[in-house]
Amino acid sequence: MKKTLLAVAALLFNMAVYAQIEKPVTWSYAAKKTSATEAVIYIKANIEKGWHLYSQTVKDGGPVKTTFTFPASAAYTLVGKTIEPKPITKFESTFKMDVSYFENGVIFQQKVKLKAGKPVVKGTVEFMVCNDKQCLPPDEVTFSVPVK
Repeated sequence: MKKTLLAVAALLFNMAVYAQIEKPVTWSYAAKKTSATEAVIYIKANIEKGWHLYSQTVKDGGPVKTTFTFPASAAYTLVGKTIEPKPITKFESTFKMDVSYFENGVIFQQKVKLKAGKPVVKGTVEFMVCNDKQCLPPDEVTFSVPVK
């Protein structure tokens, strides 16, 4: 009986800890062919109210900037760098510097040149989010976007 109670207590504790993990950003992905040999990959971050996601252009000494990594592929090549809309730039006392970030949501775009068939663009995004009380540790999400 004691073992059963301990097992139930441990399970409840684990559930409580898991329930406290915050995920203020959700990601979605899409691709649109712009010609027979080119496409644009759209990487959208939906950001909960009160939180902000840092730009790709944050300088050293600040928060972790958003970074996209695309592994080499025989099916496509990247065209230029991942682009983003104009971010909000403000002084943050936590980092003692101006930082650039997005609130509510942002769509990043990556152009690709298609080489073969129906490629699937794969990648990883590393990012960091903060609100006015805390910053969460950097997180990494992998994605896979079919180009049709």
